[in-house]
Amino acid sequence: MSIPVVDFGAYGLSGRDVADEQLHNLGEELKAAFTDVGFVYLKNTGITDDEVGPARCVVVYHSSVSATDENGTTLRSLYYPPVNSEKAKEGQLRCGEHSDYGSITLLFQRSEGLQVRRRSGEFMCAPCVPGTVLINIADLMQRWTSDQLVSVVHRVLLPPAGDSSTRQSLAFFAQPDDVAVITCCDGSNKYPPVSSGDFLKERFNDSYGRS
Repeated sequence: MSIPVVDFGAYGLSGRDVADEQLHNLGEELKAAFTDVGFVYLKNTGITDDEVGPARCVVVYHSSVSATDENGTTLRSLYYPPVNSEKAKEGQLRCGEHSDYGSITLLFQRSEGLQVRRRSGEFMCAPCVPGTVLINIADLMQRWTSDQLVSVVHRVLLPPAGDSSTRQSLAFFAQPDDVAVITCCDGSNKYPPVSSGDFLKERFNDSYGRS
């Protein structure tokens, strides 16, 4: 199973009315993708590659600005410097296996290397698809939906031997307001209520150690 591509063209900000049936079909496509794979490519979003490039520069010049006290949503420029793969250790990665913390992540990428873990445990490549934004479910959204939507582990591989190119991507990590109390939306109480801010802090502590 590969990562599905969903056409978002009919749902842009054109101002025209969209039929309920179209919205329903979009919802079903996204639900199927996020339930089965956890990732989806959106094409025809109205966001061009020319618009993404300047945004990367803006992030670089604001890299020292922290998130607000009320929300942990973050826009990050992810730069991977050149690597000599021939000198790398066996099994070394550009970015280790992990899942994202918040609700959803939007990724704009122009380089290969990203891999997504299937439900079977095997990894599949998430190649660059021109004109698309790659969206994935994150940990808090999986908890919110009682595991109906899946937050999938992913990683970034080293480039092939002889390839010393860099990798550059732009990631938007969406997080609910810190004070928002997240309860299972199906009423199952599979997970106890937790505030978005506390959940994010706990995930950071798990990843980087407690201060």
